[in-house]
Amino acid sequence: MTRQYTSLQMFIAGAWCAGGTGRTAPVIDPATEEVIGQVPLATTGDLDRAVDAAVAGFEAWRSTPIARRTAVLRAAADLLTERADHVGRVMTLEQGKPLPEARGEALRVADALRWHADDARRAYGRIIPSADDTVLSVRREPVGPVAAFVPWNFPAGSPMRKISAALAAGCSIVIKASEETPGTACEIVRCFQEAGVPDGALNLVFGEPAEVSAHLIASPAVRLVAFTGSIPVGKLLAARAGAEMKPTLMELGGHAPVIVCADADPVTAARRAAKAKFVNAGQVCTSPSRFLVHESLIEDFTAEFVRAADAIVVGNGLDDGVTMGPMANERRVKAMEDLVVDAVSRGAEVVRGGGRLDRAGYFFAPTVLTGVPGDARVMVEEPFGPIAPITAFTDLDDALKTANALPYGLAAYGFTRSSATAERLVRGFDAGILSINHCGGSVHEAPSGGFKESGHGREGGPEGLEGYLVTKRVSHLLED
Repeated sequence: MTRQYTSLQMFIAGAWCAGGTGRTAPVIDPATEEVIGQVPLATTGDLDRAVDAAVAGFEAWRSTPIARRTAVLRAAADLLTERADHVGRVMTLEQGKPLPEARGEALRVADALRWHADDARRAYGRIIPSADDTVLSVRREPVGPVAAFVPWNFPAGSPMRKISAALAAGCSIVIKASEETPGTACEIVRCFQEAGVPDGALNLVFGEPAEVSAHLIASPAVRLVAFTGSIPVGKLLAARAGAEMKPTLMELGGHAPVIVCADADPVTAARRAAKAKFVNAGQVCTSPSRFLVHESLIEDFTAEFVRAADAIVVGNGLDDGVTMGPMANERRVKAMEDLVVDAVSRGAEVVRGGGRLDRAGYFFAPTVLTGVPGDARVMVEEPFGPIAPITAFTDLDDALKTANALPYGLAAYGFTRSSATAERLVRGFDAGILSINHCGGSVHEAPSGGFKESGHGREGGPEGLEGYLVTKRVSHLLED
């Protein structure tokens, strides 16, 4: 095992543990295909202990004064900031992204935790004037123990979005992090443990995803289900939660269109779009993934996009100068190969990349496709990888129809020099996360979430706390 990696255990009721049966799954470095660790897999008994701990932890944490809760969360954020280099290295080893990206992710989630901690102080209720001798009030309270499930693409970002909002609201949480990237989650939980989060308020488990989700969702003690991941799995979990009449927060997949209008600067648009496309090897739910470029600009846009792709340095994320690491696993490489083969069979041209790199690890070349027809799989299925399909349009209304034609509605991007056209794009896109003249993703100060099959609920901003709170209306008749 690689000495730079970390200890992998579950965290239940304030203690680290290996699980009831000792079952494990290998953790693989995607840059070398070497096994670097073994992650423990929970039994149903482990999950029951985690839920019982969350029930007790909820009572302790919700009763903690907000000033103390904020101090504990801020202390955890400070510890994570101090350890960003180490956490980043763990993240790169298990997920593959370049070390500067990984370290930056650790620092960003520490800031997100600080933001949520402070925002919890503003979860106000209100007093409503009444027509009689009653005092009518509205109070906001934590919903209760949360079951959360997160993927592998942002090993720090995805868990922290759930943990920070839940704990800031006063909830307890049982979180199942990805078995492919468990080390980062362990490092994050250590920060909370050392900062003084009460036993049981935060519990970390790993296991067979279907088994864990089914068991936790069915538990009567779990009051909220929060999930980030694919649309098919999100629908399954939402259905299970619905059968138990439990609320859900669903941050699901997307297929973000980029519309480059006739009045845009094609070179600037290509540079900014390409930079966003190849971050995390394109394994981002908000990644720009369909490029609709006005026919008058497509030649210049494509040329600059290709130059940007050529400048990408693909390699082991621990090596200096690398700007794009491997795909997370062999499944993703095979998915990229299939998408390219399909697009070419339908008439697309591969102008850069198009295949895996001939080396150990799950490396796929930054890929640019042109002349991609609308029925190609890469235009209708979320690619979740470093493939950029570029196609021309003539009429902006037609481009918007194309952008909105899919069942996705997470992110969308537009480039224009006109404020009127920008507003037309904002009004026209069916998406919950919009960026004009750049391809910025989610930020912790503002809400992120999708339309249509891309999910419901929001993460980030004051809206991100809403899902973890319940509203009480209190009518108090005053008597002598």
